[in-house]
Amino acid sequence: QVQLVGSGGGLVQPGGSLRLTCAASGGIFSNNPVNWYRQAPGKERDLVAAITRGGNTNYADPVKGRFTISRDNAKNTVYLQMNSLKPEDTAVYYCNAQLHAGGWTINDVWGQGTQVTVSS
Repeated sequence: QVQLVGSGGGLVQPGGSLRLTCAASGGIFSNNPVNWYRQAPGKERDLVAAITRGGNTNYADPVKGRFTISRDNAKNTVYLQMNSLKPEDTAVYYCNAQLHAGGWTINDVWGQGTQVTVSS
């Protein structure tokens, strides 16, 4: 089964850190950017960070300077290191990518989401 598997969420105190992982399973990342989104209760899903195959990155303003996206192409894995976490970072985090598998291109694949809760 071609899928993205997200992990690494949890409960953390304000100021703490978490690292999220997004692994491609059954396929490989295409040359398109891999993205992390988040969705808080009652809000729309927003782009948090993106990374190209070559390692160029882009961040949403609320997370600049605190979050770092990185990737290991050999492992088909993308990471989101989140530092100095704030309560407003609480959300379900989703990875999103285009994958290649068996000669096919699968657009707009989403991970299952991982909950991040920042609370004292």
